[in-house]
Amino acid sequence: MLAEEEQEEDFQRFLRRVDDITNLVQGLNSTDPAVKEKTIAETEKRLHDQETSKEEESKTTVNRTVINTRASDTANAEAADADGFLAILEKDAKERAKRRKRNEHLANALKEKGNDAFRKGDYVVAIQRYTEGLEKLKDKQELYTNRAQAYLKMHKYEKAIGDCEWALKSRQCYEKILQIDPQKESLIKDCMNEVNLEEKRMKDEERAMKEVQSGKLAALSIKELLQKLDRPDQNILYYTGGIRLLTGAVKDRTEQTLFRTNNGFSILKDNEIVRRGFCGEQKSTAEVDLSVSLLFLWQAVCAGNEENQRLLLTHPDVNAQLPKLLSSGVSEIQKETLALISLYSENENGRRLLVRHQDLTKWLQILMTFVNSTDARASSAMNILSDLTEEERFKTQCRVTLSTDVLPLFAQLLTSAKLVNRAALARCIGIMGNLCADVVIRMQMAECKECWQACLKLVDECFDVSVPKYQECLFAVLGLMMNLLLESNAIIQYFAVDISGRCMSLLRVKDGRIVTRAIGVLSRILPASSSAVEEVVKGGVVKKMIKFLKAGGQITSNYGIKTLSICTRTNRQAQEDLVKSDKRFSVLLKLLDSENEMIVGNAAFCLGQCLVVPGAATSLLNSNVVMILLKHAGGDATRTSVQENAAIALGKLCVAEPRHIFQLRKLNGLAILNSAVKYVHSI
Repeated sequence: MLAEEEQEEDFQRFLRRVDDITNLVQGLNSTDPAVKEKTIAETEKRLHDQETSKEEESKTTVNRTVINTRASDTANAEAADADGFLAILEKDAKERAKRRKRNEHLANALKEKGNDAFRKGDYVVAIQRYTEGLEKLKDKQELYTNRAQAYLKMHKYEKAIGDCEWALKSRQCYEKILQIDPQKESLIKDCMNEVNLEEKRMKDEERAMKEVQSGKLAALSIKELLQKLDRPDQNILYYTGGIRLLTGAVKDRTEQTLFRTNNGFSILKDNEIVRRGFCGEQKSTAEVDLSVSLLFLWQAVCAGNEENQRLLLTHPDVNAQLPKLLSSGVSEIQKETLALISLYSENENGRRLLVRHQDLTKWLQILMTFVNSTDARASSAMNILSDLTEEERFKTQCRVTLSTDVLPLFAQLLTSAKLVNRAALARCIGIMGNLCADVVIRMQMAECKECWQACLKLVDECFDVSVPKYQECLFAVLGLMMNLLLESNAIIQYFAVDISGRCMSLLRVKDGRIVTRAIGVLSRILPASSSAVEEVVKGGVVKKMIKFLKAGGQITSNYGIKTLSICTRTNRQAQEDLVKSDKRFSVLLKLLDSENEMIVGNAAFCLGQCLVVPGAATSLLNSNVVMILLKHAGGDATRTSVQENAAIALGKLCVAEPRHIFQLRKLNGLAILNSAVKYVHSI
């Protein structure tokens, strides 16, 4: 430790000297004569001090960057003026740059050799190569972080901590690490997390050992029960009973630790009867009881214990059996397997263990089948799925069987809403909606014709049903459809008229949440089809949207005005309907004063489209519309599209009704209007 402290002190001293030299160079280049004269004096003094302190300079470490202190250079520097001194600095800097470039090349070569050894599992050689690289280039951060990982693999945690500290010292702050290489955040976080877990494990085992040495009965009973379970060739009921007794004895973290340190996890490996009963495909009643008992035991020893969770999940038999147990069809086994998996999924470290050590490609399909369950298994399965969707690697694995296995099952569940657990179905739909954040998954779902058909059938089944669970399914499926409509494809275009028709029907329901989402779906489906626009306009969509916009509500207003902007863009009937429904454009003028620029931009667009209707512009003569549009067109809006829409609407307004120009002149807005003419193509 003393050597490390001296090395650190030496390194910091070097950094201070570099700062001093930098300040001197800046002073010599100063335009202030007084500052320059003072700096020359300080430079001469420093050069003199360097000459008289060669003994101290000889302590410089191999990797330190120092000013060239050879006698000839020093003598010349003492005789030289400021320009001469700068020339020496420049020459020295070039020499150091060459050395650094050469050393960096060697360090990179050694790093690659270390990485190759690491991939092969030869961590001793990897550490040796990383260390050799650091001898060439001490401040190369990747070598510290890579060596830290190798130390972790060899359980040399103190050294790993030291390397992590060095790696962090090579950046001024954590934010700069993210700027330079964002990928290092995950590496450092994982590294320190493993170190912290190892420290916790060591403390747990030290505490447990003390309790054993003190003769505490609870501590001794764990070892005794495990020894009894170790007896070979006993009846399966003997092992089941022993496992249940052991489960009851595990009450806190100390007993969990003693279970681990006394090789409790080896019960499957060492006991053939237990292993056969747990791993068998077709289980007898006694084997089912044994399996359930084991699941209870593992829940007891793994609850809140990260090291035990790791050991259990990396056990080959347990790892292979988990998906099989979930698909076993035995309700008790499924229930306790779900409870065990929940211990992992409900925390970040546990989820990492699952995605690292489990093949999760079929888990979405397996867990989705529990929507058919009428008991607590359905809720537990949905909780696990909801937790797993937070992990990007889970989403990536879901892609593999999505089209072939998951989507056919999902479509089947949607079309069987009256037969399944509707609360679980609503959550399942929401989970699929969340998975749409993954672009690949969303594209696959949006291109699935059966999926769209199933969504429409669910809307039909739930429309006239006032039961809350049906309403939740309807609310969820509308949210899913909104997410899928971020895509654009031929399938969506094919279903556009049907989807928009269902949404128009839903505008009559009393549940405001469903109405808002129905409007949201309309705002996203209408751009896909002019036929859909014609149908909803015939169905009175403009009048309905004005009604909802009058009622207010930020989200509803956003979707509603967007729907109107799509309809009025190309449909003359929609333009005329809006002029009739919104007398003197009172609703649009209110929306133009909104703080939400998306609403403002769409409102300005709608207004501009409707000004082609005879009399529309005249109805605005006594309003403040010119001032409002001028404000947005003149730069109050931060979005360029909002400025453009406001400018276009203002230009169309003045063309349709020239008397608005007088108001524009009063507000000195002609220059703004002239600059906006380039956006106006239709006036």
